[in-house]
Amino acid sequence: MFKRLFATAAALVVALTAGSPASPATAAGNHTVTFVNHTGQTVWLGSTVNADGSVNFASLPTLADGQSATVTIPETSAPGHWRGKFFARQGCTGTSGRDFHCLVGDCGVFADHCATGEQPASLAEFNFDTADGLAPWYDVSYVNAFSVPITIEPVNAAVPPGSASCGTAGCPENLLPYCPAANRQYSPSGTLINCVNPNRDAPTSYSDAIKSHCPKAYAWSKQDTEPGNQTMYQCASCTGFTITFHRGS
Repeated sequence: MFKRLFATAAALVVALTAGSPASPATAAGNHTVTFVNHTGQTVWLGSTVNADGSVNFASLPTLADGQSATVTIPETSAPGHWRGKFFARQGCTGTSGRDFHCLVGDCGVFADHCATGEQPASLAEFNFDTADGLAPWYDVSYVNAFSVPITIEPVNAAVPPGSASCGTAGCPENLLPYCPAANRQYSPSGTLINCVNPNRDAPTSYSDAIKSHCPKAYAWSKQDTEPGNQTMYQCASCTGFTITFHRGS
């Protein structure tokens, strides 16, 4: 698992489209990440980074249902890596910079970037490291919570025959109906919007429910030590990734 810490922001270019992914990366050596919103609602993208010099995004788009957007990861700039995660903020209201907040994935008062660590939500986690010949590494994490289904798929991957690399992480199934009653969170209108893990560092009824329906995502922090687990992925031969947020509540 990647450390859940964050750093200061720096601006990067975001390409916004309606309905289909944007073009591949334009910066040599840098990978792209394309976000696709199939949740049936508007999402505000959020991102936090590890406290290892990784530079966070100062501007990420808001996506209506059916829209997509592409960002370029600054992995070839100093410090030569980018380690962090992306997530969908939901149920957001207020004015950016003043009183903007979200029911799920809240991370501060800005609509286009995070100013604090994120509140529990589904995560798409990455380790882009130019010094690691096997990188990028990636996973879908429901360790803290399950809010929306996430899948991560490599783009333009050249996979050798018989290789297990470049697989699809996560699954498109909505897991909220399987959430234990004690772990459920509801919107003010009574809609089930989040399922929060009561103990991220040990197996629980929450992690059992997540694992049984989505084995290709983390359900607790040390799941990658379990024999036969399918939690962590790597793909050294792709130009980038597509993160799809699927319909949940």
